Amino acid sequence: MNQPAQRFLSLDVFRGMTVCFMIIVNTAGYGAVPYAILEHARWHGFTPTDLVFPSFLFAVGNAMSFTSKKYELMKTSDVLLKIFKRTAIIFLLGFLLYWFPFFYRDETGHIALAPFSDTRILGVLQRIALCYCIASLMVYFLSTRTVIVLSAVFLLGYWALLLIFGDPADPLSMLGNAGLYLDKAILGESHMYHGEGVAFDPEGILSTLPSIVNVVIGYLTGMFIQKKGKGYETIAKLFFWGCILVLVALCWNTVFPINKKLWSSSFVFMTCGLDLLLIGALIYIIEVLSVDKWTRFFTVFGKNPLFIYLVSEVLLTIIDTLFPGLHFNRWINENFYQVVAPGPFGSFLFALSFMLVCWLVGYILDRRKIYVRV
Repeated sequence: MNQPAQRFLSLDVFRGMTVCFMIIVNTAGYGAVPYAILEHARWHGFTPTDLVFPSFLFAVGNAMSFTSKKYELMKTSDVLLKIFKRTAIIFLLGFLLYWFPFFYRDETGHIALAPFSDTRILGVLQRIALCYCIASLMVYFLSTRTVIVLSAVFLLGYWALLLIFGDPADPLSMLGNAGLYLDKAILGESHMYHGEGVAFDPEGILSTLPSIVNVVIGYLTGMFIQKKGKGYETIAKLFFWGCILVLVALCWNTVFPINKKLWSSSFVFMTCGLDLLLIGALIYIIEVLSVDKWTRFFTVFGKNPLFIYLVSEVLLTIIDTLFPGLHFNRWINENFYQVVAPGPFGSFLFALSFMLVCWLVGYILDRRKIYVRV
């Protein structure tokens, strides 16, 4: 995500906080069940952890609101090239992340190339890439009114598709939803996520539709903040619309449950509403009250979000590849964190320590003015 010429510190902090907490929830220490608030809801429902990924998409939309001004001065062909190039790079990075470390030792002890046949195709970065691409094309070619109408079509259409093509007995179940059927038909089970114990991809093809709206609302929020400034009117309207979206989400939840793994339309409203409230609070604290000495920690993440996220995803894998018999996460938790603080607190301390290691990487890059762009 580009650093704009006109800086809004509150938006930088929001992006950095998202990356920070994404690392914490993704790297729980071995040996204990994490705190419930640091785990995703099992199915229907909502936890603070469920807010992290949609907030990243919301931040992508914020960043788009700054780059869109540059696009107005460029030829359409150059804009499309830039959008498609960035999409392809982010998608490829996501695919390579799941294929990494590319090699493995077979039963005979020889090193062999990891097969493509078992590599997950979609995932976190792939969803970011697809949502960024579609949302960018929408805001570039369509009027704001049309973008809002199309976003509503995505949310309502997704709901309808699940009800029409899902299992009539339970169309919103993990094994009976239309998104799962589509992913199995197009991707195949071997290319899907198996973290639930079955082939089910929470970043599947069909659920990409509603997640685009997280980016769109992030974009509209960024444009609104730039237009209205950092005053009380802006904060009041962010709080107002945040409360409205949360209220609608809670009402919609009665018929279309809030569900991160399905990325339900009510989940979109809930997460965007909470993001609006959070950004409003950050603008008040940072821009109005000028209480900003604490922000440097999070802006380190915000200046290199994609690179630091990649570091957090591959670092433990690299250690295990270099020292195959160590099983670093298990070893350091069994011999230190679970000894010092047994149970979920030890697991949290490991995640916190790992996040600080990733922050240190970002801090070194920031000190050297190195910002990785795609």
